Amino acid sequence: MKIGELAAAARTPVETIRYYEREGLLPQAPRSDGNYRIYRPEHIERLAFVRHCRSLDMTLDEIRVLLRFRDSPQSGCGEVDALLDEHIGHVAARIRELRQLEKQLKALREQCGDPRDAAQCGILKELLHASAPTAVRSASTHVPSAHQAGARTRRATPVPQKQ
Repeated sequence: MKIGELAAAARTPVETIRYYEREGLLPQAPRSDGNYRIYRPEHIERLAFVRHCRSLDMTLDEIRVLLRFRDSPQSGCGEVDALLDEHIGHVAARIRELRQLEKQLKALREQCGDPRDAAQCGILKELLHASAPTAVRSASTHVPSAHQAGARTRRATPVPQKQ
C-alpha cells in the first residue's frame, strides 16, 4: 500500500508517518519502480504500536527501547518492567502537578466572584500581578509534560542484538 493508504488504515496523518520514519520508529518502506513507498501490514502493526505508546504519553526514546525489545523477543523483559515503572512514576508526578495546578486555578477563580468590568476583574488583576517581572522568575510551577527535558533524551541500555 502507498503512504496515503497506510495513513487511512492507521488513522494517522501522512506527516506523522514520515516523522516516525525520520525518527527511526518505523522502518523505511521499500520503493516501487515509480519511486512510491510500498508499505506492508507490518508497518500498520508497528505504527499502531507506536501510536498506542504515544497515547500513554511515552517519549520517543521510551518507544525506541520498547521497539528494540519487541524486535528481540528472546531478550529478558526486566528493562521493559523498569521502563514502565519509571514512566508510572512520571505519570504520578504529573498527576500531583496537575492537582497543584487545579488548586492554583481554583484560588485564582475565587479572585472574581461576581461578573464585572474587565478593569475590575480580580482574575485579571491577579494574573497581572503574578506575571510581573520579579514574580515570573520564581512562580513557574507548571510543568507541561510528564517528562522533563532531560528525561526525553535519555538512552536506556541497548538491547542485545540477535546473533
